[in-house]
Amino acid sequence: MADPSPQNPSLATSHPPPPHSQAPQSVTSELPPPPPPPCSVFPFLKGVNRPKLRVTSEFDSDSLLFVNKLSCKLFDNLAKLKLSFQNNSQREVSQPQLSLTSKHLSVVYDLEEKNTFIKSTVDVSPRLQLRALHNVKAQQGEVAMEANLAEPGYSLELASPVPIGYPRATLKFPLGEVSIQEKEEEEEEKSNRVLSVNGILKRKVMNGVCSALYTDEELRLRYAYKDDALSFMPSISLPSNAASFAFKRRFSPSDKLSYWYNFDSNMWSAVYKRTYGKDYKFKAGYDSDVRLGWASLWVGDEAGKVKSTPMKMKVQFMLQVPQDDIKTSVLMFRVKKRWDI
Repeated sequence: MADPSPQNPSLATSHPPPPHSQAPQSVTSELPPPPPPPCSVFPFLKGVNRPKLRVTSEFDSDSLLFVNKLSCKLFDNLAKLKLSFQNNSQREVSQPQLSLTSKHLSVVYDLEEKNTFIKSTVDVSPRLQLRALHNVKAQQGEVAMEANLAEPGYSLELASPVPIGYPRATLKFPLGEVSIQEKEEEEEEKSNRVLSVNGILKRKVMNGVCSALYTDEELRLRYAYKDDALSFMPSISLPSNAASFAFKRRFSPSDKLSYWYNFDSNMWSAVYKRTYGKDYKFKAGYDSDVRLGWASLWVGDEAGKVKSTPMKMKVQFMLQVPQDDIKTSVLMFRVKKRWDI
């Protein structure tokens, strides 16, 4: 009986073809087509990230007003764009302002008044600076030039109103500054030009600082002594002879008492302050001028920025108690919150 197997050994030991010799299966037919490339109206802005938006809102229960600010930084933090406005309980918007601020230029536009305020600062050289202010609607402004002198701490500033006005010269030095300006005074239906001198001098005396402020023909002398536990600040004005006295005593790092007294009017005020950590502060005081006692509690750093407080929020509660009518006492609060979008 003949053997049914073929005589050709190559056919008898044949193997299936290797994988690469097989016809490849179509994969592209099973996948969805790739999405079309994004079409941008401004292709040059592809690499620019959206600036972060900062929203700050503050509510005062006394005035029932919301003070809102929206701001963002542009051009890699070279400029800041800010919109601010107020709205009341009837949702009426007031005092809207739009501003653009950079290192050398500031532009503020008042939407209600339809007016623009422009401020510019240019450093011509390391010792020379030019400044300009302009009110577009009033067509008024000021130009100033300040030059740092050879000695450190000394500078000379020349300023002049625009378009009309008398120039002003100010000499600044380590102990203070003196300003000289010509102005007009009317006497008996006749105007006279006089030279006005204003200035301030400061100097250390007996572990404190003594200052003399002269403005509008009035001289105010003040001495301020301060150490870790005590502050002492008497002052007197001439020629009115109005004298006042301020005193501050720190009992501990978290307790401080402040007292102020006016010898001319016999008015006085006192404030006690106690802090609990960084984010809590209690204050209580009395003002004899308005005959009012008050107490307030701050949640969040009172003097710090909102971004450094827990939940980026500050809250103040205040109780006002009139001395003449305690029944009309008022409890008020103020809230300030920031969102980063």
